[in-house]
Amino acid sequence: MSLLRRHKARTGADAGVERSLTSAHDSARSSAGQTWPGESRAGEKSGILRTCANPRCASGWLRLWRSREAPIFEGGWCCSAACTRARVEAALRREMDARGAVREGYRHRIPLGLAMLEQGWITQGELRSALAAQRAVGSGKLGEWLVRQRSSSEELVTRALGLQWGCPVLSMEFHNPEDLTVLLPRLFIDAFGALPLRVAAGRILYLGFEDRIDPALALATERITGLNVEAGLVQGSLFRRAHGRALEARFPSVELIEAATEQALAMALAKALEETRPVEARLARIHDCIWLRIWLGRQAGPLPQSGSIRDLIASTAAH
Repeated sequence: MSLLRRHKARTGADAGVERSLTSAHDSARSSAGQTWPGESRAGEKSGILRTCANPRCASGWLRLWRSREAPIFEGGWCCSAACTRARVEAALRREMDARGAVREGYRHRIPLGLAMLEQGWITQGELRSALAAQRAVGSGKLGEWLVRQRSSSEELVTRALGLQWGCPVLSMEFHNPEDLTVLLPRLFIDAFGALPLRVAAGRILYLGFEDRIDPALALATERITGLNVEAGLVQGSLFRRAHGRALEARFPSVELIEAATEQALAMALAKALEETRPVEARLARIHDCIWLRIWLGRQAGPLPQSGSIRDLIASTAAH
């Protein structure tokens, strides 16, 4: 069952490591420095001389001869509704082709218990005791049993998980969820267990997870926002408390779309672009979802204004 179907069932109608996508990475930076949606990149032809971004455009007309200034999709101007749809179809094919690549679950190089044993954070007896309790009850994570039996602290368990995933342990310092709701739709924060923590130096987004990172979500967030995403783990009790606060915050509205076919989905997304005529729009896939973000106005910094963006989350009936 797709994420959208699960979400609709829960809220009602009104409510592999995917680095193979890197080749399609829509960078928001140029050699001259950072740019934000709606801004011109260094060296880009601007104004009336920009040509249609659809490589199969039949007209080949310049903007000079067109009255429309938008939509802009993934940095390129579309001279007609037909060209908008063609570019959306190409972007969807790009995302769906990447989905077909071989994806394997992340394999830790060393089990959590052995990692902690190797670091000297627990003894063999404590590890055996926690494993026995886990087997007897038939539920619970090893780290939780180690903490419950007071063989380890939650902080050390999180550090060991960071060693497993090869990622940093992130702090909750300066975290204010209300300031970051424009970065990710609430649906993704809820479904994928993610937590935007803060934006540093105007270009790095720290994205926290409780016990395992989601590379697909991190990459899609980087592609959509134009920020460098640093994914890491947050101590469990701190994460759960902050995650609950984040879900209670006010988020920009989201439109959910479920189409019968990929062709129908392309038509729906292209129609949204034609209706809103955005200054920029970007598309990325996260697992079985397609995320289209539309900017209705120019973005002046790392965080867009809530009223200037529109998110569409879509899937096809087959996925």
